[in-house]
Amino acid sequence: MSGVPIADHALLSDCHSAALVTRDGSVDWLCFPRFDSPSVFGRLLDDEAGHWSIAPAGPYTATRRYLDSTLVLETTFHTPTGTLAVTDALATGPNEHGHGHDLGVHAPHLLIRSVSCRDGEVDVRVSYQPRPEYGLLRPLLSPVEGGLTARGGAEWLVLTTPVDLPTRNCDADGGLTLRVGDEVWFALHRSTLEQEPARVWSQDELADQLADTVQAWRTWSKPHQNYEGPWRDLVHQSGRVLQGLTFRPSGAIVAAATTSLPEGVGGERNWDYRYSWVRDASFTMEALWVAACPDEADDFFAFMTTAAAAAIGPETPLQIMFGVGGEHDLSERTLPHLRGWRDSRPVRVGNGAWNQQQIDVYGELLGAAYRLADKITGMDDDMRSFLVALADAAAVRCHETDQGIWEVRGPARHFVYSKVMCWVALDRAIRLAERLQAQDRVPGWTAARDELRERVLRDGWSETAGAYTQYFGSTDLDASCLMMPIVGFLPADDPRMLATIEAVADRLTDDRGLVYRYRTSGGVDGLAGEEGTFLLCTFWLAQALAEAGRVNRATEVFERAAAYANDVGLLAEEIDPHTGELLGNFPQAFSHIGLVNAAWSITQARHRAAL
Repeated sequence: MSGVPIADHALLSDCHSAALVTRDGSVDWLCFPRFDSPSVFGRLLDDEAGHWSIAPAGPYTATRRYLDSTLVLETTFHTPTGTLAVTDALATGPNEHGHGHDLGVHAPHLLIRSVSCRDGEVDVRVSYQPRPEYGLLRPLLSPVEGGLTARGGAEWLVLTTPVDLPTRNCDADGGLTLRVGDEVWFALHRSTLEQEPARVWSQDELADQLADTVQAWRTWSKPHQNYEGPWRDLVHQSGRVLQGLTFRPSGAIVAAATTSLPEGVGGERNWDYRYSWVRDASFTMEALWVAACPDEADDFFAFMTTAAAAAIGPETPLQIMFGVGGEHDLSERTLPHLRGWRDSRPVRVGNGAWNQQQIDVYGELLGAAYRLADKITGMDDDMRSFLVALADAAAVRCHETDQGIWEVRGPARHFVYSKVMCWVALDRAIRLAERLQAQDRVPGWTAARDELRERVLRDGWSETAGAYTQYFGSTDLDASCLMMPIVGFLPADDPRMLATIEAVADRLTDDRGLVYRYRTSGGVDGLAGEEGTFLLCTFWLAQALAEAGRVNRATEVFERAAAYANDVGLLAEEIDPHTGELLGNFPQAFSHIGLVNAAWSITQARHRAAL
């Protein structure tokens, strides 16, 4: 059974694809050449789905870190006889222009692993088990000078290895002894049958590629990471994670690097998050406004304009998510040959939510456009028309039911959050009207916005619950209502808003004070089982408290949630309410977005309080 704790993994990214490396030096997840490609190593989801490990042959303890201002991972193994360091990176290629905006443009689809002995002497074991297509294939391994080739399916894999690795039954295992000062380089290169073939790389070439990757990340970080305030290191790390979840060729941003890590151990709430949600990506761009200079705004909005180029308007809803290349059909299927993390089945690829109606997305996208307007230098007629069409659609579709932010698979409803975000769409479009060359639409948008606000204030409030609730007519709480003051729908110190914040804090939290999205016992999502507390929602509570001037409480809630970051600063989606373990896909953009925005709000609240 695959069961390494989620928190034991670290992310590698070349802004095309992602790998996860365990604390024990094993690459247990790698998708080439895109985030949503089938895995080459998939032990994260099944012991038989492939891995590549490099670690001492005997007992050890391990510590790890990212090299400063990078997503290049260094794991240090301390053994009775010596110290071994393994440095891992997905090569980004050089940053040719020196301004940081080319990160990943020239990525060679190459996983590099440097192994060096820092003191003493260490026996090292290498285990290589490629299993393309989510573990379905057991490729033929063949030795070549300086490495091994793997044939099987559409992929051509070449492992560069400085030592012989005997092969048996589609696996390769071997060892070497390193003494102080020794350093060797391994690498995995990937191509398809149609591309220029992958090859063996020389030791000097790999050293240069790693140096280029370190420099490329630092060149990106220097102009992009300007936040100075509390929790600076966590905010900057979150900015790098969000950048690492960006697909450089298109500007798409994925929600997470993995599929099917469960929201509840052994349950069915297992989804594929390796796609670009309009909502998540828009929130990511806004968070980058805080955690990093969002110079990629042009790329993101160009991607959205192109991906959603099918007619958008009152008659045609905006699709809520796309493949990283702009694909629309993300039909969901299960992989029955994989047992899942800790036997959490089914393992899914694709995502059935792609054709749901979720009307909040108009607000998130127009909200990001408003926040980043000064950064969108390439706003052409197509982009203006697209943003105007979003506002027109929000004015009509705000009266309809939908599946909401949580993508429920139960009946569509009039979700309060969805209505609030339609209000945001109209409000931001009004503010952008001159830039959009749409001043003639302002009277209609204003009337629709004001009518919608009155309806939410009337129908979204429950006297029984003493709070704004999940959907019109409901008495159930939903943490998404915490966004009402954050987006400016209501002041945070409005009496009903304060009551809602307190209701969530008192009645929608676990024993640790972490926030649930909603109570699954209500059956609104149409799924069986429980889920963990949601880190994004906990950060929303901190942010709402900060907006209300409750700075000390906001700080306590923030630090409670941020404490669940693992040793290299990464967060999953949820926390198991029973064990305190990380749950859900990893690393999760939503959680890092929440951390960035809450830190910013608390910082701003402290400044206001000091005036």
